[in-house]
Amino acid sequence: MINLEKHVEIGILFDFYGKLLSKKQYLAIELYYVYDLSLVEIGTEIDVTRQGIFDLLKRAERKLYSYENKLNLVKKFYSSHNYIEDIRDISMDIIEKGKKQNQEDKYIIEKAKEIKKICKKLLENSREVI
Repeated sequence: MINLEKHVEIGILFDFYGKLLSKKQYLAIELYYVYDLSLVEIGTEIDVTRQGIFDLLKRAERKLYSYENKLNLVKKFYSSHNYIEDIRDISMDIIEKGKKQNQEDKYIIEKAKEIKKICKKLLENSREVI
């Protein structure tokens, strides 16, 4: 049985670091985690034994984790995503505070709305990566 959490984690690591794998490792990870093929089906596809595919997957997984441990791109991505959400929330607070005070000068509210729009675009773009 496939551990769903690991499946998702490998999928994300593959999105970030997959192109750094060898061609066979890339194909094995793609066929197993993206297309959900069995070890036997993958072995038939790339002419390697079931045990060979198992070993190939394990080596590829270790490489993906190793890249993340060294580069931290996934960790940085999620951290940036959280900061953008924080900025968006702060801009929403500014907008609400400005509305409650019925300020004549709408400049601050408009700028906060612009920040909120930019954050929304950044968050939408980041979801495409995931």
